[in-house]
Amino acid sequence: MRQVKRLQSMMFAATMAASGLASAAEVQDIPGGPAVRQLNLHPGVTKIAEQIYSLHTFMLIICLVIFVAVFGVMFYSILKHRKSLGHKSATFHESTAVEIAWTIVPFVIVIAMALPATRTVVAMKDTSNADITIKATGMQWKWGYDYLKGEGEGIAFLSNLSTPRSQIGAPGVAPTEARGNNYLLEVDNEMVVPVGRKIRIITTANDVIHAWGMPMLGVQQDAIPGFVRDAWFKAEQTGTFRGQCDKLCGAEHAYMPIVVRAVSDADYKIWVDGKKKEMSALADDPNKIYTVDELKQRGEKVYTTNCVACHQATGKGVPGAFPALDGSAVVNGAKADQIHLLLNGKNAMPSWKTLSDTDIAAVITYTRNSWSNKAAENIVQPAEVLAARK
Repeated sequence: MRQVKRLQSMMFAATMAASGLASAAEVQDIPGGPAVRQLNLHPGVTKIAEQIYSLHTFMLIICLVIFVAVFGVMFYSILKHRKSLGHKSATFHESTAVEIAWTIVPFVIVIAMALPATRTVVAMKDTSNADITIKATGMQWKWGYDYLKGEGEGIAFLSNLSTPRSQIGAPGVAPTEARGNNYLLEVDNEMVVPVGRKIRIITTANDVIHAWGMPMLGVQQDAIPGFVRDAWFKAEQTGTFRGQCDKLCGAEHAYMPIVVRAVSDADYKIWVDGKKKEMSALADDPNKIYTVDELKQRGEKVYTTNCVACHQATGKGVPGAFPALDGSAVVNGAKADQIHLLLNGKNAMPSWKTLSDTDIAAVITYTRNSWSNKAAENIVQPAEVLAARK
């Protein structure tokens, strides 16, 4: 996997050099992520990650010894017993000693590899006595985090890719801005955890199979719709660590990064207090009446964050993959149908129940008053979304 990421880094550098936006010399290591010219696994910051790194090295050494032994004997035999030196082929049919040797030796090798591997796997699965439990929900194409237990309980937020579209471009449209060092590995809301505390991660998904992959923390856990899986980690040092969804989950799979920021206990308490105040401030009164312009202004931000990847900034969608909202019968039809679609999803469209009533009302109002759309029912209030949830 690391070699694949290194190849991607090289391809990125070559592309930037060719386009004049950047040169290979400007590609730098990503703190907590891939490194330039990296050939091995990245050293982890948890005990489990360190065990995985050591286990990987141990297995490679065993494979190297086997390779040298097998090919050494083979080439020695070819060179020293070739026909040109007068040697003749052996005619023996079987050898008890050889039969015993090639049964016992592989058995010993397998046991030598299995014992440390089993210890590591068992340790990886021990999620008991966690200090903090966080649910990570995969969705196309972002992560939702809910702090379920421990300090920070009740905090919930979505984590979206924050790399601007001007750096990414679009199908048939080249990027217009130089790509940053954390290109496609940066988010608007990081998962924040305290160092030295056992963090249990519960994974699930609300559409297709995703995977919460964080190499430096020693975690790679599938997120499967309708199932709950778990893993854990305990960061031993502060820092920002980066990973990605490890499953091919759809057209925007590459735009689903994971960022975990490990901080001190004091900084974590500050973050928890700030996040709860932020959530409280954003908890809008669903009975408040908004104007069309107020909802459109807020809806544009919600659309840019959550919808633009599939439906595009122009509302034209991606032909053959994601439908256009510009001129859509649903958008221009009865607003109850669009509210139902956002709350419950359909086919590739996920459920957006995680958004607030006001955000859903805002984004529906925005789509109904944008591009060429001129819906008769051109405004949706939060109270209508709240009523549809029941």
